Amino acid sequence: MEAIISNFRRARHHTYNNHMIITVKDTKDLDKLIGKEAIWKSPAGKEIKGKIVSMHGKKALRAIFEKGMPGQSIGTKIEIK
Repeated sequence: MEAIISNFRRARHHTYNNHMIITVKDTKDLDKLIGKEAIWKSPAGKEIKGKIVSMHGKKALRAIFEKGMPGQSIGTKIEIK
């Protein structure tokens, strides 16, 4: 299943660099995706793996990735397995 990274997880004074907010086209049964693996592939071919941890509202998910997620990953596609 494909999804899109929409933003970093943020607070008023802090940005969590390896926490990402993910939007999925099919918003039915998002709670079943919790615990699945998310993989982001860079244009250079590097893969950064993460895990979907919780829901973010009713239409988005929150995932925690390995360290090293660049800001250029926002707006790109990821694969959920």
